[in-house]
Amino acid sequence: MENPTGIFTNTLIWFGVAISVSEIEAGIQIASASSLNSLWLPLVLGHVLGGILLFFIGFIGAKLRINAMETTKSAFGKYGSKFFATLNVLQLIAWVAVLNAQGAVALVSLNLPISFEMTSAILAALVGLWVYIGLQRSTKITTSVMSVLIALLVILSVKLFVFSTPAGVNSIFSSSQALSFWNIFEISIAMPISWLPVISDYTKDVENPVKATAASAIAYTLASLWMYFIGIGVVSIGSKNIADAILIMGLGTPGVIIMVFSTVTTNLLATNSAGESAKSIYSRLNPKIAGVIVSILSVGIAISGIMNHYIGFLYLISSVFAPMAAVLLISFYLNKNHDDNVIHWKWNMFAWFVGFMVYQLAGLFDSVVLGPTLLSIIVSATLTYVYVLLQNIYHVKTLKRNY
Repeated sequence: MENPTGIFTNTLIWFGVAISVSEIEAGIQIASASSLNSLWLPLVLGHVLGGILLFFIGFIGAKLRINAMETTKSAFGKYGSKFFATLNVLQLIAWVAVLNAQGAVALVSLNLPISFEMTSAILAALVGLWVYIGLQRSTKITTSVMSVLIALLVILSVKLFVFSTPAGVNSIFSSSQALSFWNIFEISIAMPISWLPVISDYTKDVENPVKATAASAIAYTLASLWMYFIGIGVVSIGSKNIADAILIMGLGTPGVIIMVFSTVTTNLLATNSAGESAKSIYSRLNPKIAGVIVSILSVGIAISGIMNHYIGFLYLISSVFAPMAAVLLISFYLNKNHDDNVIHWKWNMFAWFVGFMVYQLAGLFDSVVLGPTLLSIIVSATLTYVYVLLQNIYHVKTLKRNY
């Protein structure tokens, strides 16, 4: 393992992942269509469960010292791993484009004398340059950027608290089509789920697998909740747009810095991981070059209007990677026999596919108990565990016969 990373570095990385316009926008969406008293429990529950999943998935990469998509080989085989790596590259390209577009729209809304297209290109260029330099070679820059960003976000949070009023909260938190408990839970858990196929790219090089992975998951969970709370605060001052809220509070330049830094720090991780996944598909690829290409592609997709499909895209990510994570967790932690054979891999692909279809079917309904994500996880995990039990019984019988 070259240049192992410490707990502080991983904490900083994953705190930065959660600080993004997309997380704030998710908080705005929940607050705009929910009762103030009804949103806290499902919001926190979704994040806590998502954080737990992040830890256990990230620990696999930390223990085996391999990147996120390589961890799937034990559960899905060589071709199954390449299948998920391909899906991950595609979703990360789109995810980077979504984040890019959200940051660009927010910046343009601050009345800057620059077009949306040019802003998207500048943000992508910053990310591409950072990826090419490398995370480990730019630790001091990352620390400085995150320190400034956190300080400005504290100022933003304080101002939101000062500007919000009980009357404003009561008038805003009302909707003819209020979100249910499980709707809010789904929007909450969707964010950490979207990072499940990424986290091992950064835990694979840690010095202390347990502590560093736990620190990463906790940092992300807390920072993500903070961003959702900021989104709720934006609604509480009578706005439904982070850029408008910044203008209302007169933040000016600090607001611009928040938008730029929050977009770049999150996209840095997503773009870098796209390069890692591309390397899992074709080992001769240089992940840094692949990451730069992803940044370039994201500009065109951002300009094409992908942000209009943001929530649907987020749910699509969950439908693919939530059941994949469930299968991987059961296979890694409960399959004591570690039978890496074609039947094992095919069964796990079947278990994933059933979970994927359960998510798609559950998503057709406005509100389902447990929500599509948990249902798909439970179904895929159960099917995977059935195979594990059968294998354990088979091995016990084989040992008895040999004895």
